[in-house]
Amino acid sequence: QVQLVESGGGLVQPGGSLRLTCALSRPILAITTMGWYRQAPGKQREIVASIVSGAATDYSDSVKGRFTISRDRPKNTMYLQMTNLTPEDTAVYYCNVRTATGQDLWGQGTQVTVSS
Repeated sequence: QVQLVESGGGLVQPGGSLRLTCALSRPILAITTMGWYRQAPGKQREIVASIVSGAATDYSDSVKGRFTISRDRPKNTMYLQMTNLTPEDTAVYYCNVRTATGQDLWGQGTQVTVSS
């Protein structure tokens, strides 16, 4: 079973930046969508950003213009560059990979806390 491992979370002040990393334990064939989700305390998990078919990106309105999703194919890695962070961005962030064969893979999550 392929594992997804997130890293890069932590405590940052408002206005600060973080880069999250999602490393795949091995290459996965036929990836259709890669994405980042987040779940704040007491709230449902929501999608933050996604890459579809390896190229097209999409962002939630709340992070558009501040977050950037990217993928490094040779390194089997996905990133989420987060800038101008606000306390409302505080959440556990999860990476997700879906394939044409029906796999729906999740990482264990990484905590992001934005606080002064």
